[in-house]
Amino acid sequence: MIVADKKREQIIDGAIKRFIHFGIGKTTMNDIAEDLSVSKPSLYYYFPDKKHLIVGVIERVFNDFFELIKKKYNPDLPVQEILFNTIDVRNTFFQKYYMLRITEGIPDLLNDEVIKGKLHSLKESEKEFFAEIFSQAKSKGEIEHDDTAHVAELYLESLMGLCTMCIMETGKDLFPEKKALNKMTLKQKNLTTIFIRGLRCVD
Repeated sequence: MIVADKKREQIIDGAIKRFIHFGIGKTTMNDIAEDLSVSKPSLYYYFPDKKHLIVGVIERVFNDFFELIKKKYNPDLPVQEILFNTIDVRNTFFQKYYMLRITEGIPDLLNDEVIKGKLHSLKESEKEFFAEIFSQAKSKGEIEHDDTAHVAELYLESLMGLCTMCIMETGKDLFPEKKALNKMTLKQKNLTTIFIRGLRCVD
Protein backbone atom coordinates (compact mmCIF):
# COMPACT_ATOMS: atom_id res chain seq x y z
CA MET A 1 0.00 0.00 0.00
CA ILE A 2 2.83 2.41 0.89
CA VAL A 3 4.63 1.56 -2.38
CA ALA A 4 1.41 2.12 -4.35
CA ASP A 5 0.81 5.47 -2.66
CA LYS A 6 4.41 6.49 -3.39
CA LYS A 7 4.04 5.61 -7.07
CA ARG A 8 0.78 7.57 -7.27
CA GLU A 9 2.48 10.62 -5.75
CA GLN A 10 5.39 10.28 -8.18
CA ILE A 11 2.94 10.32 -11.09
CA ILE A 12 1.27 13.44 -9.70
CA ASP A 13 4.71 15.08 -9.28
CA GLY A 14 5.50 14.32 -12.91
CA ALA A 15 2.14 15.62 -14.09
CA ILE A 16 2.55 18.87 -12.17
CA LYS A 17 5.99 19.48 -13.69
CA ARG A 18 4.66 18.96 -17.21
CA PHE A 19 1.44 20.89 -16.64
CA ILE A 20 3.42 23.84 -15.27
CA HIS A 21 5.78 23.83 -18.25
CA PHE A 22 3.35 23.11 -21.11
CA GLY A 23 -0.14 23.65 -19.68
CA ILE A 24 -2.81 21.02 -19.11
CA GLY A 25 -4.23 21.11 -22.63
CA LYS A 26 -0.90 20.42 -24.34
CA THR A 27 0.05 17.51 -22.09
CA THR A 28 -0.94 13.93 -22.87
CA MET A 29 -0.89 10.83 -20.70
CA ASN A 30 1.79 9.46 -23.05
CA ASP A 31 4.00 12.47 -22.30
CA ILE A 32 3.75 11.84 -18.57
CA ALA A 33 4.43 8.12 -18.95
CA GLU A 34 7.53 8.87 -21.02
CA ASP A 35 8.78 11.50 -18.56
CA LEU A 36 8.51 9.03 -15.68
CA SER A 37 9.66 6.00 -17.67
CA VAL A 38 6.56 4.06 -16.63
CA SER A 39 4.35 1.90 -18.80
CA LYS A 40 0.98 3.20 -19.91
CA PRO A 41 -0.83 0.30 -18.14
CA SER A 42 0.94 1.29 -14.92
CA LEU A 43 -0.09 4.93 -15.37
CA TYR A 44 -3.70 4.00 -16.12
CA TYR A 45 -3.78 1.71 -13.09
CA TYR A 46 -3.50 4.75 -10.83
CA PHE A 47 -5.37 7.20 -13.06
CA PRO A 48 -7.85 5.70 -15.55
CA ASP A 49 -7.89 8.91 -17.62
CA LYS A 50 -6.50 12.42 -17.78
CA LYS A 51 -9.46 13.84 -15.89
CA HIS A 52 -8.71 11.72 -12.82
CA LEU A 53 -5.06 12.73 -13.01
CA ILE A 54 -6.07 16.41 -13.13
CA VAL A 55 -8.22 15.88 -10.04
CA GLY A 56 -5.22 14.29 -8.30
CA VAL A 57 -3.09 17.31 -9.21
CA ILE A 58 -5.76 19.75 -7.98
CA GLU A 59 -6.01 17.89 -4.66
CA ARG A 60 -2.22 17.93 -4.20
CA VAL A 61 -1.84 21.64 -4.97
CA PHE A 62 -4.70 22.66 -2.71
CA ASN A 63 -3.57 20.35 0.09
CA ASP A 64 -0.12 21.97 -0.03
CA PHE A 65 -1.77 25.40 -0.13
CA PHE A 66 -4.01 24.75 2.88
CA GLU A 67 -1.13 23.22 4.82
CA LEU A 68 0.96 26.35 4.28
CA ILE A 69 -1.74 28.95 5.06
CA LYS A 70 -2.64 27.08 8.24
CA LYS A 71 1.04 26.95 9.18
CA LYS A 72 1.31 30.72 8.62
CA TYR A 73 -1.94 31.42 10.47
CA ASN A 74 -1.37 33.10 13.83
CA PRO A 75 -4.70 34.01 15.49
CA ASP A 76 -2.89 36.40 17.84
CA LEU A 77 -2.01 38.76 14.98
CA PRO A 78 -4.34 41.61 13.94
CA VAL A 79 -6.87 40.41 11.37
CA GLN A 80 -5.50 42.66 8.63
CA GLU A 81 -2.00 41.23 9.05
CA ILE A 82 -3.40 37.68 8.99
CA LEU A 83 -5.20 38.42 5.73
CA PHE A 84 -2.11 40.06 4.22
CA ASN A 85 -0.07 36.94 5.06
CA THR A 86 -2.73 34.75 3.47
CA ILE A 87 -2.72 36.88 0.32
CA ASP A 88 1.06 36.43 0.06
CA VAL A 89 0.67 32.64 0.26
CA ARG A 90 -2.23 32.63 -2.23
CA ASN A 91 -0.24 34.65 -4.74
CA THR A 92 2.88 32.52 -4.32
CA PHE A 93 0.77 29.53 -5.35
CA PHE A 94 -0.98 31.56 -8.07
CA GLN A 95 2.41 32.32 -9.62
CA LYS A 96 3.92 28.87 -9.16
CA TYR A 97 0.92 27.00 -10.57
CA TYR A 98 -0.31 29.60 -13.07
CA MET A 99 0.06 27.24 -16.03
CA LEU A 100 -2.41 24.82 -14.44
CA ARG A 101 -5.05 27.33 -15.54
CA ILE A 102 -4.21 26.86 -19.22
CA THR A 103 -6.85 24.46 -20.57
CA GLU A 104 -6.58 25.10 -24.33
CA GLY A 105 -7.63 22.01 -26.27
CA ILE A 106 -9.96 20.77 -23.51
CA PRO A 107 -12.63 23.50 -23.40
CA ASP A 108 -15.14 21.34 -21.52
CA LEU A 109 -12.76 20.62 -18.65
CA LEU A 110 -14.23 23.18 -16.28
CA ASN A 111 -17.74 21.96 -17.12
CA ASP A 112 -16.91 18.41 -16.07
CA GLU A 113 -19.06 17.51 -13.05
CA VAL A 114 -16.26 15.68 -11.20
CA ILE A 115 -13.81 18.56 -11.57
CA LYS A 116 -16.48 21.18 -10.85
CA GLY A 117 -17.39 19.26 -7.70
CA LYS A 118 -13.77 19.08 -6.58
CA LEU A 119 -13.17 22.79 -7.20
CA HIS A 120 -16.38 23.67 -5.36
CA SER A 121 -15.33 21.54 -2.39
CA LEU A 122 -11.93 23.20 -2.25
CA LYS A 123 -13.46 26.68 -2.50
CA GLU A 124 -15.74 25.79 0.43
CA SER A 125 -12.70 24.73 2.45
CA GLU A 126 -11.00 28.05 1.80
CA LYS A 127 -14.20 29.91 2.63
CA GLU A 128 -14.39 28.05 5.95
CA PHE A 129 -10.81 29.07 6.68
CA PHE A 130 -11.62 32.74 6.09
CA ALA A 131 -14.80 32.38 8.17
CA GLU A 132 -12.61 31.18 11.04
CA ILE A 133 -10.35 34.23 10.63
CA PHE A 134 -13.30 36.61 10.68
CA SER A 135 -14.90 34.80 13.62
CA GLN A 136 -11.68 35.16 15.61
CA ALA A 137 -11.52 38.84 14.68
CA LYS A 138 -15.11 39.30 15.85
CA SER A 139 -14.38 37.61 19.17
CA LYS A 140 -11.41 39.98 19.68
CA GLY A 141 -13.59 42.99 18.89
CA GLU A 142 -11.72 43.85 15.69
CA ILE A 143 -14.81 43.63 13.47
CA GLU A 144 -18.55 43.61 13.97
CA HIS A 145 -20.68 41.34 11.81
CA ASP A 146 -23.00 38.49 12.74
CA ASP A 147 -22.66 36.41 9.57
CA THR A 148 -18.94 35.70 9.29
CA ALA A 149 -19.57 32.91 6.73
CA HIS A 150 -21.17 35.45 4.40
CA VAL A 151 -18.32 37.90 5.02
CA ALA A 152 -15.82 35.14 4.18
CA GLU A 153 -17.63 34.32 0.94
CA LEU A 154 -17.69 37.97 -0.18
CA TYR A 155 -14.02 38.42 0.70
CA LEU A 156 -12.85 35.24 -1.03
CA GLU A 157 -14.81 35.98 -4.20
CA SER A 158 -13.38 39.51 -4.24
CA LEU A 159 -9.83 38.08 -4.12
CA MET A 160 -10.71 35.60 -6.86
CA GLY A 161 -12.14 38.41 -8.98
CA LEU A 162 -8.87 40.32 -8.82
CA CYS A 163 -7.01 37.14 -9.81
CA THR A 164 -9.34 36.77 -12.81
CA MET A 165 -8.67 40.38 -13.82
CA CYS A 166 -4.94 39.67 -13.72
CA ILE A 167 -5.43 36.69 -16.05
CA MET A 168 -7.63 38.71 -18.43
CA GLU A 169 -5.16 41.60 -18.57
CA THR A 170 -2.20 39.28 -19.10
CA GLY A 171 -3.77 36.94 -21.63
CA LYS A 172 -4.62 33.35 -20.78
CA ASP A 173 -1.62 31.85 -22.59
CA LEU A 174 0.97 34.28 -21.22
CA PHE A 175 2.73 34.07 -17.89
CA PRO A 176 2.08 37.29 -15.93
CA GLU A 177 5.08 39.53 -15.37
CA LYS A 178 6.25 40.25 -11.84
CA LYS A 179 4.91 43.79 -12.21
CA ALA A 180 1.40 42.45 -12.92
CA LEU A 181 1.57 40.07 -9.96
CA ASN A 182 2.75 42.85 -7.65
CA LYS A 183 -0.09 45.06 -8.90
CA MET A 184 -2.61 42.30 -8.18
CA THR A 185 -1.19 41.76 -4.68
CA LEU A 186 -1.32 45.50 -3.93
CA LYS A 187 -4.95 45.68 -5.10
CA GLN A 188 -5.87 42.69 -2.93
CA LYS A 189 -4.23 44.27 0.12
CA ASN A 190 -5.89 47.63 -0.58
CA LEU A 191 -9.20 45.81 -0.87
CA THR A 192 -8.50 44.07 2.44
CA THR A 193 -7.84 47.38 4.19
CA ILE A 194 -11.11 48.84 2.90
CA PHE A 195 -12.96 45.62 3.70
CA ILE A 196 -11.76 45.51 7.31
CA ARG A 197 -12.48 49.20 7.85
CA GLY A 198 -16.05 48.55 6.72
CA LEU A 199 -16.40 45.75 9.28
CA ARG A 200 -14.72 47.58 12.13
CA CYS A 201 -16.70 48.37 15.26
CA VAL A 202 -17.97 51.90 15.52
CA ASP A 203 -17.07 53.47 18.87
